[in-house]
Amino acid sequence: MPRSAFLLGGLALGAGLGYALLGRAPRRDPEAQAALARAVAAIDRELAGNLEMTTMFDQTRQAVILENGEFARNSALIERELPEEHRELADLYAALPEAESAMERRGPAGSVTPADRAIVETWEGDAREAQRGLRAALTAPTPTAWRRAASALAARLRRTPARGADIRARAASRHVASSADGARALRP
Repeated sequence: MPRSAFLLGGLALGAGLGYALLGRAPRRDPEAQAALARAVAAIDRELAGNLEMTTMFDQTRQAVILENGEFARNSALIERELPEEHRELADLYAALPEAESAMERRGPAGSVTPADRAIVETWEGDAREAQRGLRAALTAPTPTAWRRAASALAARLRRTPARGADIRARAASRHVASSADGARALRP
C-alpha cells in the first residue's frame, strides 16, 4: 500500500476526530447551570420591573428611576456563559440613563416631546427583546467550540464597523469598475 494512502487516511482520521471534539457541545455542571438560572431570573425580574415603570410613565407622564443593580451584580457570569446576550444587555443598560433623561425632560405645558417619547419607547422595545433573548438563551443548548469561535469572529467584526464598511465599499467599487470594463469590452 502506498504511503499517500496512509497519509490521506491519517489526515481524514485527524479531521474527523477534530470535528467530533470541536463539534460536541460541552455541558454545564449542575451548579453552574443553577447559578446561571438564578442570574437570568434576577435580571429578568429587574427588566420586568423596569418595563412596569415605563408603563407607569406612559400612563402618568411622571419620570421614574430605572434599576440596574442586578445586571451589575450578575454581569460577569452572564458575560462568561452567554456572551451574545451580555452584549445586548450591556447596550440596553448603557442606554438606560438616556431613557431616564428623556422621561424627565418636559416641553411646553409639561408635555413630553415626540423625540423623548421615541427614546423611551425604543428602550422599552429593546428591553422586551433582551428579556426574550435572555430567557431563550438559558434553555438553549451550550454552543459548540465551532459556534463559539464563529460568534467571537462575528463580534469582532461588529466591533470594527469602519473596517467592514471599507471592505464592502472597496468590493462594490471593484464590482462597478469590472462591470464598466466589461461593458466597454462589449461595445463595438
